[in-house]
Amino acid sequence: MNPTHQLQTYWQRVIDRLVDQEEEQWLHKKVRGLEKRGHRVERATFRIKPYHRIAYDRKESIRYMLFLSLLIKDGKKVYMEEGIYEGLALLERNEIIHQSVSTEAPYTSGLSPSAEFVEKEDRKGPPFSYNRREAVRYAERWWDSYNSAYKHFDLDCTNYISQCLRAGGAPTWGLPNRARGWWYTGKNWSYSWAVANSLRWYLSGSRQGLTAKEVSSADQLTPGDVICYDFEGDGRFDHNTIVVKKDSDGMPLVNAHTTNSRHRYWAYEDSTAYTPNIKYKFFIIGS
Repeated sequence: MNPTHQLQTYWQRVIDRLVDQEEEQWLHKKVRGLEKRGHRVERATFRIKPYHRIAYDRKESIRYMLFLSLLIKDGKKVYMEEGIYEGLALLERNEIIHQSVSTEAPYTSGLSPSAEFVEKEDRKGPPFSYNRREAVRYAERWWDSYNSAYKHFDLDCTNYISQCLRAGGAPTWGLPNRARGWWYTGKNWSYSWAVANSLRWYLSGSRQGLTAKEVSSADQLTPGDVICYDFEGDGRFDHNTIVVKKDSDGMPLVNAHTTNSRHRYWAYEDSTAYTPNIKYKFFIIGS
């Protein structure tokens, strides 16, 4: 059996035992989390796409993308959670000896977590009209692909969120100072446009252009709002998502890039980057 078929067989076995399998702990946590919230996976489908292969003697390593879709029953409604995850398989004599999937990884950067990243304006500017429907429509259109009108970053989560906010009518300002405001020109951009920790600092207290109000819990958010994640709890925020809908309990489901995902439960407890020290910031946009 060739390596791709081995991977296909492995994942088919996992999907067939979705509720009881424990080989993929992140997926086990996802399914158990759904069950605790009273939701149920009605159907699961997957696709494997290898993109890098190294073979030496009788050993091989294969990097691949896992496309996973879960049809979820939520009371009388159903919704589809989708994700595109990075996988690595090591094989010896055509047998899988190691398999791992990374859903997220904590962002590593030499940049300090201090507020000096982004200069904000103390003077209050005119309010802007935020079109949440358009922001969400954009988030749904581009969750699994990339708009050629914008640069695609390897760590693309904040760039994607900024695009969604811009589609909703959030005004830019601060150009050409990268440490000031929130803006994008195609050839350059502010730190707050593309760096997770910088956007978090910007949203905390900006008084003109793109503005937001920080609240204490996820259930206070509505579609179009933003959640920031500090996986390690060290004060440096690693990831951002946008709320696109709410489940029957009134809790957010979010879209994201870097690990492209759609209609994922907001808390990210199923993430491979999750730690018990995780911290969140919740922002109502346009307030």
